[in-house]
Amino acid sequence: MIREITPKETYLIRNEVLRKGKPIESCYFDGDDLETTIHFGFFEDKNCVAIVSVFQNKNDNFDEDLHFQIRGMAVLESYQNIGLGRKLICHCEQYLEKENSKTIWLNARSNAVSFYSKMGYTKLENAFEIATIGLHFCMFKKIEVVANE
Repeated sequence: MIREITPKETYLIRNEVLRKGKPIESCYFDGDDLETTIHFGFFEDKNCVAIVSVFQNKNDNFDEDLHFQIRGMAVLESYQNIGLGRKLICHCEQYLEKENSKTIWLNARSNAVSFYSKMGYTKLENAFEIATIGLHFCMFKKIEVVANE
């Protein structure tokens, strides 16, 4: 089951998966508490086992005014490779369709590029390094907004 969660509910999974060995404070992202940011958790029974956050965040690589960035996508190791990440990303895309977003973008770690490519995201050519985290690629997907009838 996927449901909205608070920013603080993302920190333990971010720490275990994305910031392993770093202080829990490193799991706070600028903008986590903004009204335009939403966080989702995937729950197995009553335990959150995967998380993702969606930030309203402009990216100069794209022309549209309304952009959203997927950040902090993480699945606990024992729950990886069973489709939870795919379900969370699809949930984010459905949410953003309702927000009339035309572009979703993200910074993918190099080892996650194939995952996002399979989901229809396009990689921009230039790789970049995020200090203490590693090599990343900006990726994006255009959303077809379906008009309500």
